[in-house]
Amino acid sequence: MAVKTYWWITAWFLITAPVIFWDASYCFMRPRSMKGGDLHWIWRPYAIYQEVDYVYGLPALESNDGFTNAQSFMNIIETILNIAYVYLAHSAQWPGAPVVGFGTALMTLSKTALYWLNEYYCGFCQIGHNDALTLAVYWILPNGLWLVVPSLIVWVLGKDIAQSMAVASGSSKARSKKTN
Repeated sequence: MAVKTYWWITAWFLITAPVIFWDASYCFMRPRSMKGGDLHWIWRPYAIYQEVDYVYGLPALESNDGFTNAQSFMNIIETILNIAYVYLAHSAQWPGAPVVGFGTALMTLSKTALYWLNEYYCGFCQIGHNDALTLAVYWILPNGLWLVVPSLIVWVLGKDIAQSMAVASGSSKARSKKTN
């Protein structure tokens, strides 16, 4: 049986892969990737972002805050799983592919929710210095996208998984009635 796929889920996983690898490499290469670093030219837009979100900036680096690289490491794992989902769903046609896609989208959603909750519970310690427009444009909108799209993926693939389980459960009940 063919795996049910959605073009927009596949597109999200494929489009976000290079973005995530670029972001994680910025984090792992700090301070060389930061403004003033010899490799900063590769991550020039981060000159703005490292001032908007101190998790990416000097305050986290100077305090030896491990969260930035820990979340980047998790981003790499998520991205590998995203790519695995695309392969398993489209090339291998493996029936378990939706479980992989669901799991990785749930990881992304949970980790992004953690970013937001961390900001709330620390009194907006990493982003509270921004004016409302800067915060909206450079933090809320881009990070909000990482809440909305994974939520939709979790919802859609979760429904598909539940439906497949119901069909399988019905099939096994029908088989057991025939053997009794």
